[in-house]
Amino acid sequence: MPVPCPIYVSSGGIRNICPLVCIGCGQGGVFIKKTPILYNALLLTAVNLILRFVSTSFQVFISGRLGAAGVGLLQLVLSVGSMAMTAASAGIRTASMYLTAAELGRGRREHIHYVLRACFAYSILCSGAIAALIWPCAPFIARVWIGTPAAASAIRLYCCFLPISCLCGVMTGYFTAAGKIGTLAIVEVIEQLFVMGTTAVLLLYRTGTDSVKACQSVIFGSGIGACVTLLSLSFLHSLEHFPKQKPFYVKKRLLHTAVPLALADDVKVGINTTENLMVPKRLALYTYCADPLALFGVVCGMVFPVLMFPACIVYSLADLIIPEMARCNAAELPKRISRLSRKSICAVLIYGCFFGGLLFLCAEDLCMRLYGNEDAGYYLRLYALLAPMLYCDSIIDAINKGLGQQKISVRYNILTAFLDVLFLYLLLPRYGMKGYFFSFLLTHLLNFILSARLLFKVARPRIPSLFPIKILTASAVSICLGLLVSGAWGRSAVFALSYCAILTLSGVRRGAL
Repeated sequence: MPVPCPIYVSSGGIRNICPLVCIGCGQGGVFIKKTPILYNALLLTAVNLILRFVSTSFQVFISGRLGAAGVGLLQLVLSVGSMAMTAASAGIRTASMYLTAAELGRGRREHIHYVLRACFAYSILCSGAIAALIWPCAPFIARVWIGTPAAASAIRLYCCFLPISCLCGVMTGYFTAAGKIGTLAIVEVIEQLFVMGTTAVLLLYRTGTDSVKACQSVIFGSGIGACVTLLSLSFLHSLEHFPKQKPFYVKKRLLHTAVPLALADDVKVGINTTENLMVPKRLALYTYCADPLALFGVVCGMVFPVLMFPACIVYSLADLIIPEMARCNAAELPKRISRLSRKSICAVLIYGCFFGGLLFLCAEDLCMRLYGNEDAGYYLRLYALLAPMLYCDSIIDAINKGLGQQKISVRYNILTAFLDVLFLYLLLPRYGMKGYFFSFLLTHLLNFILSARLLFKVARPRIPSLFPIKILTASAVSICLGLLVSGAWGRSAVFALSYCAILTLSGVRRGAL
């Protein structure tokens, strides 16, 4: 029996008396200080922002080489690849993250080898089956869906790299759960460099004006990047030392975790595809809509990217909170779970209200500068009011998954997705984009209420009833003060100063810590 560790420094940076072994090390009595979750979230966010900026700049280069027709063909091919990737991954990244964190939480580091081996077998089986299914169907997909029979070769090339991309998901899930975010960030940067270098060379010296060859070059470059990531992470993992132990069977737990996630992802992709195909057609039946496809593009292609851009740090935090909750749940630390849940929700609520208010005040100016479109500014202001709920829903969903509530979360997601399609079908011909907003609000609010109810039942975070009211009131008052000032910069400054001042005076900032 291992010697209890007298002091435990969690990945949230909070010291507790630990009756078990150190989480994440598996060795009793060893004091290991782990990197704080906030630091890891900021690191992931910074890397993602840098990679997004570099990727956007590279997209400009690709667009210049491919032309409008080539870019359109590439998007259609990648849409097929995206659906294939969702089906092939089958929830394996989250499953790898969850199972790894659970074993680390129980202090059973020697079981990680068997967890990864089971995840690899599951991933190869699922991705291989999907690749084998799509390969013979590639000519049909290219002819009927894409409208370019020659694109079948690009689809088949994507199938060749599909298992490798899914195995990368297993390794990134493991490194995330193990708290090796810095290593993971370095590998992602190296991968991006390989992708851009390989793709640029092929586009400059191989493709010419052939759009199909250009698509193949982009897919091949991405595949090479996936190979580099898999080899790098596998090599780094091989350098780690794991104690030997008798075989540990994890198949049932893996299926119990991954299958519900896979089902949810597949259903959501199918429903989203159905929704994207249905909305313009149903919107065309609305009397006062002259160009339904353009209006739908304004909301989905302009408003939503801006609305969810500040959520990048929330997504990074959500990615880290899943393994942390799994570790705490496995180590039976209910107070730690309650405290971390409370802090995460409070922090994200403050963050969401802040950026929701900024987007509401600066919507028109921001969209005019980015897109030169007044309609986008109107809809961004409307949807900005939902930012606190959307951001909080992301973190609540992550906490529920980390606590092993995947099946219930899947039920909620599928239910609200089906309701969304039903409401859109009924409301769009009569109310146009107002019906779209009503459906969006109702289904996301329902999902938020159900998920929050589950969270408070399982994690029991002690959030004072007046706490959310104070934050929402501070945001509303600050927005009203910001509207009294002209100019986007002036409104932003007034809002930020008044919001921080009200939170400080009301004791919200102190209570969130």
